[in-house]
Amino acid sequence: MAEEVLLAEDGKCVGSLTKSLLAVAFLSSFGSSMLYGYNLAVVNSPAEYIKAFYNQTMIARNGTGLDDKKLTLFYSATVSVFAIGGMVGSLMVGILVTRFGRKGTLVRITCLVFIAGAFMGFSRTFGSPEMIIVGRFITGVHSGISLSVVPMYLGEIAPKNLRGFLGLVPSIFICLGVFIAQILGLHELLGKEEHWPLFLSLVVIPTMFQLMLLPWFPESPRYLLIEKRNVHATITALKWYRSKVNIQAEIEEMQEEQRSMSSVQTVSVIGLLKDRSVRWQVITIVVVNIGMQLSGIDAIWFYTNTIFENAGIPVPQIQYTTVGTGAIEVIAGCVGCFTIERLGRRPLMIGGFTFMGICCAGITLSLMFQSHYISVACVVGIIAGFCIGPAGVPFLITAELFKQSHRPAAYTVAGCLNWLSNFTIGFVFPFLQMSAGAYCYLVFFGVCMAVAAYVFFIVPETKNKTFVEISQMFAARNGMLEEESSELGVAKNLKLAKMNGYGAVDLEYEVMEKKK
Repeated sequence: MAEEVLLAEDGKCVGSLTKSLLAVAFLSSFGSSMLYGYNLAVVNSPAEYIKAFYNQTMIARNGTGLDDKKLTLFYSATVSVFAIGGMVGSLMVGILVTRFGRKGTLVRITCLVFIAGAFMGFSRTFGSPEMIIVGRFITGVHSGISLSVVPMYLGEIAPKNLRGFLGLVPSIFICLGVFIAQILGLHELLGKEEHWPLFLSLVVIPTMFQLMLLPWFPESPRYLLIEKRNVHATITALKWYRSKVNIQAEIEEMQEEQRSMSSVQTVSVIGLLKDRSVRWQVITIVVVNIGMQLSGIDAIWFYTNTIFENAGIPVPQIQYTTVGTGAIEVIAGCVGCFTIERLGRRPLMIGGFTFMGICCAGITLSLMFQSHYISVACVVGIIAGFCIGPAGVPFLITAELFKQSHRPAAYTVAGCLNWLSNFTIGFVFPFLQMSAGAYCYLVFFGVCMAVAAYVFFIVPETKNKTFVEISQMFAARNGMLEEESSELGVAKNLKLAKMNGYGAVDLEYEVMEKKK
């Protein structure tokens, strides 16, 4: 597992991208994050077939079918229950990652996907629409957990100079999941009536690969050292992910973070909200995660087909146009992933939200002046702007803004708000559109510009910074400068001596534990 060691300008060792880091990023994203994107889009193509199945089942049971309102309500429940499951899953994140670890949680929750796949795949065989709804709820729970745990895991195993790159890999796979669902939903592939149960249950295939391979990779070194105090396991994990040369320096940085924390115990959500030392970090994740969903991206995805139809695109060709937007999502996600370590987090967030806001205003103007081609361009612009930054950076900075003890609770708060906002916009937008008409997109314009302004004035750049350094940047704003500096001063005096060999690291750590 040896790797080339790169030197930063300040002379400190920084990690290079190893095969192990890349493999874990791809495995965890492929088997977890991609399923979120897939499940967002998978119900669009077979919608009419699923509704027909619901109606036929009710005729067989009761002798009469469902009227349009009840059928729409039944199908809406099928779609929206995914978000409800996601919110439930997000509330479980803190408990799971503290008890089982980051990788351990991802491995254990794979059982949810197999159960959900079985429910949805055999729903037609058993003539049970309820099995589809239950299956969608279970996949939502899985996505609610994995959407937080994957970026948390990758953020903790990555060296600081690669944290942004690895942290945005899941967002690429989310876009890829949407794209794959759009392709497979084409009439030439699985977009036929007889194939929809298979189409819904294909989620088990990526999860199977993850279950077979991910257990062979180590747990997060930070979790092992700071929470479990297992030095030997930490060294083994770092030897897997890093070179031998820079392991000791990274353990020192982890212990510096540990010493700077008032408690190694994981903080609860209530404790997080009451802790004034992280007040502005909490406000930041609230703003960016709510803004991510209230930016209008979900409304745009939902009404893309209508906008394309109004632009004069023939109905049979709209499915191919939609696939084109999926390809744009993947490309935009890759652009964000490969530029974040050069540009930083702030430019991607500010630029992404600002561009989305301009395009939302453009949709309003195009609808007012009946310029449908501008509407199409603005839809593409919103999707591209979202996938470049706002789609993935909020999850990344949720890991970066908090220390080990506060991170699980922070992801619980961020995930819950994200899913709650997702669910809310799905219900509110139709009524907003009916009442405000073309002007409804100006609401999203305001949200996007407000979030961009908040990031510009409040959020510091976290690129290539340790978690302790990021905490220091917020200390003055939180009114905790003296306390933070005092704690960090103690931490620096307790650094490990730089000795040769892994045994020296272990011995020095044990000596310090005896002195406590």
